[in-house]
Amino acid sequence: MSQSLWESDTAVEAEPAQSAADPGALSVSVDDFSALEERILRAVNLLKQERQMRAAAEARAEQAEEQLREQAPLVNQLRTELSALKAERDQVRQRVERLLAQLDALEL
Repeated sequence: MSQSLWESDTAVEAEPAQSAADPGALSVSVDDFSALEERILRAVNLLKQERQMRAAAEARAEQAEEQLREQAPLVNQLRTELSALKAERDQVRQRVERLLAQLDALEL
């Protein structure tokens, strides 16, 4: 006498997941869906803009690095010249100081 639950006279029907009194609890309204769609589209557009801005920034960074590489020899040359000019200035200062000292000695 084995009967399945469905065949039994005392079988209990499963309750629906959603009661008839609250039909909109799990459904999404058209306005909510439109608002969600709009937010997603804005997020996608922001992401596209961010990617474009990032690509542009990376391109500018590469360009700046290239300019830096190109100008590095010039910077080194200018440093060398600056050191030579400072040394020459010191020599000229020493010569002028000697000349002034000789002039001071003549006036005594």
